[in-house]
Amino acid sequence: MSFFNHTGAAFSLGLALLFAIAAGLVGSFGLMKRMLLAGDVISHIALPGLGLAFLLKINPILGAASTLFLGTLLIWHVQKRTGLATENVIGVVFAASLGIGAAVTPSEDLLEALFGTNKSISLSNFLLGALAVALVISVVWKMRDRLILNVFSSELAAATGVNIDRVNLYFLLLFSLTVLVGLRFMGSLLTGSLIIVPAAIGRRFSTRLSEFLIASAVASLFSVGTGFFLSRFAPKFGPGPSIVLVASVLFALSLTRAGHSFSGKAKT
Repeated sequence: MSFFNHTGAAFSLGLALLFAIAAGLVGSFGLMKRMLLAGDVISHIALPGLGLAFLLKINPILGAASTLFLGTLLIWHVQKRTGLATENVIGVVFAASLGIGAAVTPSEDLLEALFGTNKSISLSNFLLGALAVALVISVVWKMRDRLILNVFSSELAAATGVNIDRVNLYFLLLFSLTVLVGLRFMGSLLTGSLIIVPAAIGRRFSTRLSEFLIASAVASLFSVGTGFFLSRFAPKFGPGPSIVLVASVLFALSLTRAGHSFSGKAKT
């Protein structure tokens, strides 16, 4: 039993590190698109699904996935039909999700839903999570030129044949899939922070897009690895709070660095 416990813990840490890479990359493009806070808000959309899953005694990840992707499609559809800014639509859906989630989540499961857990995972769960991360990274890489063009000028992107609505939908779905992988470790309240903070750190240490992406991923990896280590001294709480604490300290240290940061107009 000890062997399986250690193996499950290794799978959990491995998946968390893979999630960190995806979060760093998605967060970098989110920062450039000026929708970085969407990562934090979208993670809250998972709360109603988590609450219903706990209530019905089914897999919490399945419940979270249902509301995450339904909410993402709703955000994209409303933004497309009304012309409202994405952050405005996300804010409305966020408020409704938080209220519903808090109402339906059993009190004994609320902490896990909000802050995550340090439980071991099975090989099948690890492989599913790793597949999701591989999908996020591969799609970001494949779409990188369209994403960059859309960041700099949506009019130019449309003129060159880029379907702006489709790119925005795919990016929102990547956000949601990244959040879904991280929910197990950081919960609906904290997952978005690993999309926000490492990207802000990476911006301080880069002048080129490639450097920005690498720096964000490295900051995310360091935060997760160190956070998991620190959580061993406070096992009652999941690794989420420790990860956020480490990332916040890194960001504070990055503010002491003199020099220019990535402006969104640097060479790739």
